[in-house]
Amino acid sequence: MSKSLKRVRAALEDAGLSIEVRQTDNARTAEDAARAVGCDVNQIAKSIIFWGERSDAPVLFLTAGGNQVDTGRAAEIADEKLSRAKADRVRTTTGFAIGGVAPIGHLTPIRAFFDPKLLEFEEVWAAAGTPQHVFAISPKSLVELAGARVAPFTGDPSE
Repeated sequence: MSKSLKRVRAALEDAGLSIEVRQTDNARTAEDAARAVGCDVNQIAKSIIFWGERSDAPVLFLTAGGNQVDTGRAAEIADEKLSRAKADRVRTTTGFAIGGVAPIGHLTPIRAFFDPKLLEFEEVWAAAGTPQHVFAISPKSLVELAGARVAPFTGDPSE
C-alpha cells in the first residue's frame, strides 16, 4: 500500500470513520471516477490546488466533477492572487501526485474551500491518495474533515 493511501486511511480512521477505499482501474479524471463507481460526475469531489502568491502556500478547492473553478472568484474567496500550482510543489506540500490529490491526509496543513454543488448529494466520492483509489463520504463529513469553508467559486457569480 502506498504511503499516500496509508495517510488517507489514517485520516479517516483518526476521524472515527469506517470508510471503504475502493480501487479502480482509473480515476484520474472526474469522468473516469464517475464511470468507475457508477455515480453522477458532480458527485466526484475534485481536489484542485492553486498556489497563493501572498501566502506562498497551497490552497485547495474541492469542486464538483462537472464544475470548473472560476479563478477570479477563487482569488476573491482566498483573499489573494492565485496561480496554478506546479506538480512538484503539489507533491512536496500535500504528499500527493496530481491526479490522486486527496482532500485529507496532507503532509502540511492546507486552506480549503468547498463547492456548494457537492452538498446537493447524500454521498460524494474523493481521491484516496492515488489515481486508482477513491472513497465515498457524506459531503458534510468531508467539509468537516478537510476543514473547508463552503463558498461559491465556480460558474457565474449570480448563481
